[in-house]
Amino acid sequence: MNQLLKKLRKYEIMIRKVANNHLQGDYQSIFKGAGLEFDDLRPYQYGDDVRTIEWKVSAKGHGTFVKTFREDKDQSVYFLLDISGSQDIGEKGRKKIDLGKEIAGVLTLAAVFEGSQVGLISFSDQKEKIILPGKGPKQGVKIVQGIFGHHNKSLKTNLREMFNFALNLVKKRSIIIVISDFIDEGYERPFKALAEKHDLVAIQITDPRESILPSLGIIPIYDKEEGRTTWVNTAFGSFSKKISETFTTERTHLQDICKKNQINYLNINTKEDIVLPLIELFKKRNRTMKRG
Repeated sequence: MNQLLKKLRKYEIMIRKVANNHLQGDYQSIFKGAGLEFDDLRPYQYGDDVRTIEWKVSAKGHGTFVKTFREDKDQSVYFLLDISGSQDIGEKGRKKIDLGKEIAGVLTLAAVFEGSQVGLISFSDQKEKIILPGKGPKQGVKIVQGIFGHHNKSLKTNLREMFNFALNLVKKRSIIIVISDFIDEGYERPFKALAEKHDLVAIQITDPRESILPSLGIIPIYDKEEGRTTWVNTAFGSFSKKISETFTTERTHLQDICKKNQINYLNINTKEDIVLPLIELFKKRNRTMKRG
């Protein structure tokens, strides 16, 4: 555990240094912008977000008013970590599950460093590990242990249930960072509901072999979630093409949902180092905060 924490801390410090150089000290902005509480009302100005309009007051006929907010010092950051069987793809030590846990661990330490309350919800098709938000280094270690030391109860996936559970558990507006491959169906409605209620970040973990299947003839493909093997003929070009198209369509579908619902989206594949993609996420959120 000590070696793991050192590795995560090394990544976290590296990200902070690079981000500080690029963002003029606004590194912490990935953990800002959600922990806001109502402060006052003021007249609407051109460029204000229409979602902040206080319609009940404005309807009285004295002009259009918007709500202003101040930063909530006790802001919470939740990690929703998908640890289902579909994550077990990739090279040894660099599988999707390894990358997802690493990202959750690094961002946990970063959030703790910035003084946020941090919590964890890891999920398969059921609750796997729940750690309610807390502050400080001990909480950081507790969450890292919860991420890396947990043994699954199930290997199946149910993103809809994970998002519904989070909706019921997290009452106060928080930053929610979802780390998953998003290989599932029927999760859209609660996912959008989370985005309406919270500041949502979607980190999609992928592996190149999911979209490019080599021509190896008839091979067995083991479905870890279902616990069964299916034999497929990869020599047929149409089969490989269908796999690739399905993968691309599903990713585009997720990106469209994120764009329409103001969800920060980031894709990281197992061949990448996590530092630069996370820097891009920080930059994106930094630009959003400045526009706000």
